[in-house]
Amino acid sequence: MTALARSLEMRGHEVILFGIADTEARVQAAGIKFHRIGADEYPLGSLGKLDERMARLKGVAALRFTLQWVRNLAGMVLRDGPRAVRAAGIDSLLVDEADFAGNVADYLGLPWISIALLPPFIHDDRFPPFWFGWAAGKDPLRRLRNRLAIRLLLRMASPIFRDINQQRRAWGLKPHLNPEDALSPLAQITQLPEAFEFPIQGKMPVGLHYTGPFVHAQQRPAIKFPWERLDGRPLIYASLGTFQNGLEAIFRTIADACAGLDAQLLISLGGGLDPAKMGELAGSPLVVRYAPQLEILQRAALVITHAGVNTVLESLSEGVPLVAVPLGNDQPGVAARLKARGAGIVVSRHRLNPARLRKAVTLVLQERRYREAARDLQRVIRQMDGPGRAAELIEQVLKLRPASS
Repeated sequence: MTALARSLEMRGHEVILFGIADTEARVQAAGIKFHRIGADEYPLGSLGKLDERMARLKGVAALRFTLQWVRNLAGMVLRDGPRAVRAAGIDSLLVDEADFAGNVADYLGLPWISIALLPPFIHDDRFPPFWFGWAAGKDPLRRLRNRLAIRLLLRMASPIFRDINQQRRAWGLKPHLNPEDALSPLAQITQLPEAFEFPIQGKMPVGLHYTGPFVHAQQRPAIKFPWERLDGRPLIYASLGTFQNGLEAIFRTIADACAGLDAQLLISLGGGLDPAKMGELAGSPLVVRYAPQLEILQRAALVITHAGVNTVLESLSEGVPLVAVPLGNDQPGVAARLKARGAGIVVSRHRLNPARLRKAVTLVLQERRYREAARDLQRVIRQMDGPGRAAELIEQVLKLRPASS
C-alpha cells in the first residue's frame, strides 16, 4: 500500500494511510503520512504477538485464526474509522479487501475502491477461493467443488458479515446480502498481473482490473547484509516471509534438502528466529535474520518460499523460478497459480520431507522450462508499472486529475 500511495503522491495527490501502531514506523519511513487507529486494541507490539501465534499454526487452524483476526480488525475499523476519516478530511478511500473499511465510506458518503493485495476475491465457480490450492477449471465437477469451497469459506466467515451488517443497520445502511456486496461498486484493483492469473477463458467480473506488483524499491529499509559471504555458486534463497516464519523445523528441512547440491543456500528467517540460536544446519547455509530481498533476487537461481504473494511476484519480476511450500491463508491459491503458469513446483506442507523437497529443487534448477516460464512472466511484469497503472485507474474511476500535470 505504501508503494501505491507513493505513486499517487508522485501524481500530486495527498495520501494518508490508516493503520495500527506497529505499522506506523515503516509507513513513515516510506515517506507516507500516517493516521493511527485501534490504539486501545492494538498498542505497539501487538502485531508481533499475533505473528508469533500465527507462526505455530497451519491449515484450517491458521485460517480460523486469520478469520478471527479479520473480524477483530473489522470491528475496530467500523468503530474508529468514521471519526478518523472525518478528522483527516478524506475525499475518497482505497480499501484493502481484508479490512472492510468500504462500510465506513458508505456511511460517510465517500467514493471508494477495493484494493486486492492478495489474489482478488472472484465470486465465480470457475475459480477456487484462494485458501484452497487447486487449479481453476470449467468442468462440472471442478465447478461443483469450487461452489462447495466458497460455501464453506462463507460459512466460516459468517460472524464477520454478521457484525458488519449489524453495524450497517445501526448506521441506516442496507445490509450486505451477497459476498460481492463487500467489494466496491466502482472498481476492484489487484496487484496481480493478469498473466499470473489462472489461464481461464471467458468473461471476468466487470470492474476487476489487473495491474502488476506494487513495489517501489527505494521505499525498502536498508538492511545490513554480509555480501562477502556469497561464494559465487548458484544461489538458492529461502524465505517464509514475516508472518509464519517461526517454523524452525521447515528451515531445517530446507537445509537438509539442499545440503550437497552444487549451490549455496541463503536462509532469511524473517525476524521470527535468532540465527545464533539455530545451531548447526546441514550444508552450513548462510543464515540471516533479514535479507535485502529485492537485491538478493537479482542474484538468485531459485527461491524456496511459503508462496506469499509479495515474494512470489518479486521473484517472478526477476525471472527466478520457485519451489513453493504453502503454509495457509492465501498461500495455497498463490502456489496454485504459480504451478498453473509453469514457473515452479508446489510441495505440500503435509508431505514435506528433505527427499521430496530436494527432488523439487533439483528439477527446477535443472529443467529449463521452469526458468523459461518465470522469464516469460518477468518480461510481462517488466512492461508494467503496477502502482503507476493502479494510480491511473484510481484517477479514472474517481474522476481525478493528476495534480502533477
